Amino acid sequence: MKKSSLATGLALVASAALLLTGCASGGSLSGSGGDDSGKVVWNDPGKDLSGVTLTYGGGVAGGPIDQVIKAFEKKTNVKFKKVAYPDPYEQSLLTKVATGDKPDLASWQPTTSELTALQAPTNLLSLDGAPWLEKIDPSVRDITGFVGKTRYAALVTSPSVMGMYYNKQVFEDAGITDEPTTWDEMLADAKKIKADGGTAFYEAGATQWPTQWWPQAQLGSKAPTFWKDVNENKQQFTSPTMLTAIQNYKDLIDQGYFNSDIKTGTFEKQATSLLSGKVGMVLQVNSYLNQIQTTASTSEIDKKLGWFPISGDGAIGTNIPDNSNAVVAFKTGDAKREAASRQFLNFWMTTDYASFIKAAGTPSIETGVDSPAGVPKIADTIAASLGTSVGSMQSLAIANPDLYINLANMIQGTQTPEQVAETTQKQFAQLAKAQGAKGF
Repeated sequence: MKKSSLATGLALVASAALLLTGCASGGSLSGSGGDDSGKVVWNDPGKDLSGVTLTYGGGVAGGPIDQVIKAFEKKTNVKFKKVAYPDPYEQSLLTKVATGDKPDLASWQPTTSELTALQAPTNLLSLDGAPWLEKIDPSVRDITGFVGKTRYAALVTSPSVMGMYYNKQVFEDAGITDEPTTWDEMLADAKKIKADGGTAFYEAGATQWPTQWWPQAQLGSKAPTFWKDVNENKQQFTSPTMLTAIQNYKDLIDQGYFNSDIKTGTFEKQATSLLSGKVGMVLQVNSYLNQIQTTASTSEIDKKLGWFPISGDGAIGTNIPDNSNAVVAFKTGDAKREAASRQFLNFWMTTDYASFIKAAGTPSIETGVDSPAGVPKIADTIAASLGTSVGSMQSLAIANPDLYINLANMIQGTQTPEQVAETTQKQFAQLAKAQGAKGF
């Protein structure tokens, strides 16, 4: 799961500025992968590509990328070279791109903020009109991957969603018969679990990054307007919308609804505690299910765990696409390689898609391709919630400050909710100003 960082964020801004400087110096960024008329050419997925070598940056994208690469090499005679970028991945790739050392394709977070950091209109091939788009579930197809109205990222797996995982037996023991559909109903269920002698929620205070989901999830349908206002400095993290969400989170902690070892709680224990029934609920994203799958079988997960979307104003999930969900193709100035990159994506999402999701063990995002056997039922439930979900801070804000670190400090007792809001706003303003955003 991608974690925000002020230092990394400022480095991304600096790298983005360097990208613009590189453009001004006369680097060749004009390739489009089109024909002589400038029209984009989408090759048949199986067209022979003998003599062409493509570079893929980032390692894994949405599952076993090696399966797709090997199948494409066998089908087309293309050659692939994989390049791994050291952590922080985004910063490392941006630095390489800024110096002109661009891969042909790479894993990349398909959010507007991350695509903007990569200077998408200058550096990336447009994927508008891609042949596979009509195959994508309409509720998912246009949820991410754009800068303005241009599509620059190919979504290959179902984006991550913040929602509530729960232990079915804990619910049953507390007399809870139905999944809550409102925030108040969820809190009422938490009271039942506590009254039954159990622990309602688990938070990984020592791991830190999971803390940011609680304030964000409370925004619900307010999220698009709130983050737009924050981007324009019309609202801030100190405004009632966010400050109240932070205070609500703190109140639940103070009232004893979370694990008693919240200060030392870890992501790994968060997974095992829910599975074993030591806690009733965990607010988390898709990487949490991946963690559970390392210690439990699909049948055990299906038997013990459920999931529901939740927000401050109802059953609404909050989507947070990451770089395991999407791939981008770069303008390299080499028309053959650019066309081959588009062909690779076309092959991936048409000819090979069923094989890919089977190898990845992930839900399908294409209406004509069923999810493979062995995928936990809650994975399909999570994917189905995307159509009514709203964007996260990572998706909609122009910068991602250290909200999770500040919230973790609150858990440790070194910051108040007001200080969390104030510190986070100062960091956001610093990042926004460095980007040249208006109003800062």
